[in-house]
Amino acid sequence: MNAQLRSLHKLLVQSSKWYDRRWPTSISRASSSNSNNQRTLHFIPLSRHGSPRTPICNWRYTTLRSMHGPPPPPRPRDPRRLARLEQNANAAADNPAIQAELYKELRMARRPDQVISRFERGRFAHDEECYKQYIAALVETGQQHKVIPDIMQRLGRQGGEKAELADVLAAGGARGAAGELASGRTQKDPVYVVVEEARGYIMWRILRWLGVTVTYAFCFLTVLSLAMENSGFLKTTTAPQTEYEPSSQQVVKFSDVQGCDEAKQELEELVQFLKNPHKFTELGGKLPKGVLLTGPPGTGKTLLARAVAGEAGVPFFFMSGSEFDEMYVGVGARRVRDLFAAARRKAPSIVFIDEIDAIGSKRNPKDSTYIKQTLNQLLVDLDGFSQTEGVIFIAATNFPELLDKALVRPGRFDRMVNVPLPDVRGRMQILKHHMKSVIVASDVDVSTIARGTPGFSGAELANLVNIAAIQASRDSVREIQMQHLEFAKDKIIMGAERRSAVITDESKKLTAYHEGGHALVAYYTPGAMPLHKATIMPRGRALGMTVQLPEMDKDSFSRREYLAQLDICLGGRIAEELIFGDENVTSGAHSDIVKATEVAKRMVRHYGMSERIGPVDYDDEAMQFLSSDTKQLIEAEIKSFVMEAEGRAREVLTKHMDRKSTRLNCID
Repeated sequence: MNAQLRSLHKLLVQSSKWYDRRWPTSISRASSSNSNNQRTLHFIPLSRHGSPRTPICNWRYTTLRSMHGPPPPPRPRDPRRLARLEQNANAAADNPAIQAELYKELRMARRPDQVISRFERGRFAHDEECYKQYIAALVETGQQHKVIPDIMQRLGRQGGEKAELADVLAAGGARGAAGELASGRTQKDPVYVVVEEARGYIMWRILRWLGVTVTYAFCFLTVLSLAMENSGFLKTTTAPQTEYEPSSQQVVKFSDVQGCDEAKQELEELVQFLKNPHKFTELGGKLPKGVLLTGPPGTGKTLLARAVAGEAGVPFFFMSGSEFDEMYVGVGARRVRDLFAAARRKAPSIVFIDEIDAIGSKRNPKDSTYIKQTLNQLLVDLDGFSQTEGVIFIAATNFPELLDKALVRPGRFDRMVNVPLPDVRGRMQILKHHMKSVIVASDVDVSTIARGTPGFSGAELANLVNIAAIQASRDSVREIQMQHLEFAKDKIIMGAERRSAVITDESKKLTAYHEGGHALVAYYTPGAMPLHKATIMPRGRALGMTVQLPEMDKDSFSRREYLAQLDICLGGRIAEELIFGDENVTSGAHSDIVKATEVAKRMVRHYGMSERIGPVDYDDEAMQFLSSDTKQLIEAEIKSFVMEAEGRAREVLTKHMDRKSTRLNCID
């Protein structure tokens, strides 16, 4: 064994001489700074090899690339000799002596990579000399770590003590790369390696650790808060009383609600029941448990519910449908229970839920569990109290058709109260009510504003009065005048004025003739609504408009009134044609043509106002199954309605052309 150790000792010493010649200072210092029991190797990332190194860096850091620098230029060898040796070695693959001779010649030719690749194939025989040449080639290329464990195992199996092996290896390999063998590679005597990581990788590890920590902390706190909230650990026994208290807003009376007299009359019974419930129960009668208020937005449903509570003088519990549900399952159902429990403690009282369709929509198998639980709890609580408990449940929605059938059945909602848009009388009442809080001129005609705002809700009328008050303040006047109310109405209907729009005089003149044509046809056509005003002030997308005011709100129109609408729609285009010629008619009449075509289509297909078609309804679905002859007849009839209206409008404008020209200056 001593002979083998000496042979290995000689090989390692010879292998390390070249490295000692190249790095005599750095290697020796690195070797002397390490103890016999522990060695620390620093591996620097390859990306840093190109940076300049100070003498301290050269002393402290040692890399495989710096140790194995470019070797001296090889001595010229005879290529024919190498080829002949390789041919002989390939032919005698089982002869280790021939293989060793080839390995030695390749090393002398500075081709250690070929030695390593040929030896590692495993196809050629090898002995101790071949193994030595292979080790030397590994050392020359900086790959000695591949064979160090195998060397230690081979020497250990031959009975050598570890201390003796370490002494021999240290004696020959204390310098250079061969010194790695002295530290050992066994489990009891490991090699300690400290890898200096790149700064970017360290930052990535820190960020990844922070992300994982925050995620686990969030999940833990979410589960903990859900468990504590459902268990009631964080709440006292008086939580429902403190969370659900009656609304303390200003008391509302029925006198504050205008424009919905029928709805007020239906709700007055609830007020009488809350004031004197025994009067209705003596004869065995039962008042409705729940009242559902339906209607468009802004018609006063919430105001009506507050008025009921204000007239009866009872506590009023108000919640919106969106306030019940959260991300946690069971929270919505618990809030419903707490709300009704608080209402029972304050009985007689009123519970009002606005936008109940948020929690009471039709159930769907795809709905989330918490949505179903909230609706089920609401159904249970509506059945849980009797008519004699003194609790009235009122709900409001804009879409009653979306509610679940189990919710709106009798026994839960016994009464449906529709709150429609106000008519002209209702709009007058609403305007007068809101004008009490502002200063209005004595000559203001409320009926004119009410007639010009069909389809306005109570909320929109309140906004109209507010806009008029703001405009009057801008004009520095002390009272709201009629022009301020007209300004507010036009702003809501058509949009804000575009006073900064750049419009040429020619365009203004054309718009004036166009709107004048509408106005003249509306003024001289029988069946047309009374003319209110015409303007060329651009608002929204329109460069001008002609406004008509009906005497009263109308739900149906006669054939003469529809024909008058057709004439008025085409009056603007005919005016452009008569004044500027056929070639100068503009596209400004596009919206008028669309409206005229739509009116004629409804008259022919839906209202039965065509003698050739008759009283038959043809909707879009039925039109797909009609014969081609019937379709052509309907299209021809629609076109004839429009063309006849164009002729009537041309006749009116031709007759009153002089009056039209004299009135153009009146259009602002």
